[in-house]
Amino acid sequence: DPATTYVDDTVEVGGDTVLYPGVILEGRTTIGAECVVGAGSYVSRSRLGDRVALRPYCVLSDATVEDGAILGPFCHLRPLSHVGAGAKIGNFVELKKSRIGRGAKVPHLSYVGDATLGAGVNFGAGAITCNYDGVAKHETVVGDGAFVGTNASLVAPVTVGEGAYVGAGSVITSDVPAGALAVARAQQAIREGWVAARKQKARKTRQGD
Repeated sequence: DPATTYVDDTVEVGGDTVLYPGVILEGRTTIGAECVVGAGSYVSRSRLGDRVALRPYCVLSDATVEDGAILGPFCHLRPLSHVGAGAKIGNFVELKKSRIGRGAKVPHLSYVGDATLGAGVNFGAGAITCNYDGVAKHETVVGDGAFVGTNASLVAPVTVGEGAYVGAGSVITSDVPAGALAVARAQQAIREGWVAARKQKARKTRQGD
């Protein structure tokens, strides 16, 4: 829709690429062939390869996206972010000064800052890199084929080796060797009959009133 789409005269767009209503392309941006840029997306000073899909409301600034990657909806690529070929950056994901390897997945609700994620990495929902200690930024490295579970926190500087697994909910403060499993969370406690005892105590308290 030319009435609602803005494209700077410095932008290059490849053949058979579709721009949906509300798209804004600014600066020295290059969009490859056969791409789809979803409604409301904003791309500035960035390079997209061929067959890239930006679902609605993605924001990219000074970023690079390789062929066949899928982004969004509602993702934010801040400056110096690089997404490898065939990678997936899902909804409500923010990247900052990070490299995401070929075929890696950061599918939901994550922050990845000052990090390198290798090829084929799965970065689970809610997992984050903790890159700032209040004074300086630090780097996180996740090796090829590693799996980072839901709501894990990687406290930089830290390295997760190739093929390693990080358990859901873990706070990782030390390097994880290749092929190892790291779990850093309190052990679950089960108290049988606790609910009934609590209700009985509450009833006695009310009767005493």
